[in-house]
Amino acid sequence: MMYCSFGNAYRLFGNPEYKTTIDTSAASLSTRYRPSISAIQSWNSSSNYKCPVIIDNMMNLELLCWVSDNGGDKKYKEIAIKHTNTTLQNHFRQDYSSYHVIDFDTSTGQVIKKVTRQGAADSSAWARGQGWGLYGYTMMYRFTKDGKYLTQARNIAQFILNHPNLPADKIPYWDFDAPGIPNTNRDASAGAILASGLLELGQYVDKKERKQYIDVAQTILLSLSSDVYRAKTGTNGGFILLHSVGSKPANSEVDVPLTYADYYFIEALLRYKKWYL
Repeated sequence: MMYCSFGNAYRLFGNPEYKTTIDTSAASLSTRYRPSISAIQSWNSSSNYKCPVIIDNMMNLELLCWVSDNGGDKKYKEIAIKHTNTTLQNHFRQDYSSYHVIDFDTSTGQVIKKVTRQGAADSSAWARGQGWGLYGYTMMYRFTKDGKYLTQARNIAQFILNHPNLPADKIPYWDFDAPGIPNTNRDASAGAILASGLLELGQYVDKKERKQYIDVAQTILLSLSSDVYRAKTGTNGGFILLHSVGSKPANSEVDVPLTYADYYFIEALLRYKKWYL
């Protein structure tokens, strides 16, 4: 929330007050780091979780890395790298799909449980979570040039792109293992995140692999730009995209516009224009 808004504002306008906000945000986020598990805690402790870490946290690491690389404390990037490694070790299954939540015991550093709160089941591949992983490891490769992050991003991409339940228009169902497929909700936000991540990943691979990623991203962008997913001007509360899913198990934000769907759709369009046109 902070880097995507204030980070882009600083990039575009150079207002030093925006950078102060980014620096303060990184300092605040770093207080969530738990050395005993080498990861940033997501939600607060509760009756359900002792120290939950969600795959979504990968998206926060851009803030930490950017601040360290632009005059801030070097510890922020170190935290980001440690978190990335812990997530790599614990969040992913053998097929490179990811759990949503890993709960840790901070006293021992051990994993308590692996669950998927916003997906169909603990064993399922929640669509937006797969997008967060793809995008996050691609982005961390950009900041570190650590080859294992690029390998992970490529493997996640292959899991997604070769999944038998990925529709022809490449807009995922809300969960790749959702009950009722094909008669269940799509998630435009997952599609937008996937498109943007694939476009960056295409910058770091050979020509043949790049074409695979760009072709899928292009299909997603055309799908999201169609009347099926793009709202008419003056409708949809001012949002661009229709048909996103927040948390279907909680019946929260189901088949609605979501601000991050619009954000990553616009980012993907800009990346496509800048890199591939």
